[in-house]
Amino acid sequence: MYAIIESCGRQYKVSEGDVVFFEKLDVEEGKKVTFDNVVLVSDDKKVEVGAPYVKGVKVEGKVLAHGKGKKVLVYKYKAKKNYRRTQGHRQPYTKVEISKIKTAAEKAEKVEKAEVKEPAEKKTTATKTTTAKAETKK
Repeated sequence: MYAIIESCGRQYKVSEGDVVFFEKLDVEEGKKVTFDNVVLVSDDKKVEVGAPYVKGVKVEGKVLAHGKGKKVLVYKYKAKKNYRRTQGHRQPYTKVEISKIKTAAEKAEKVEKAEVKEPAEKKTTATKTTTAKAETKK
């Protein structure tokens, strides 16, 4: 299973367990981050494409580290004018490990399981209240 997510103005192809380098995110190290802008989700059987995003699908990850990339040298030069400038740049990044791709089908299964458990609990509370009312009438 893989997904294509949109973050920081770019699109990334991710799957569970991948380590991805994003542009600098404002999240502390060790915290969880959720990406809601999922453009495409693919199982082995079917592919869902969003318009523009797939509804009900989220990608969760954990921030491993913040850092800076390799230095890129920027050199300006004008011929015959004795103009030369050298400048370096290191782009900041956030290293994220993708932990889970949550689909709408998984959420529906969890909701169904929760609904099956809830009515049984409600029935027991209803019988307790009826017996309490009967005792107060006597």
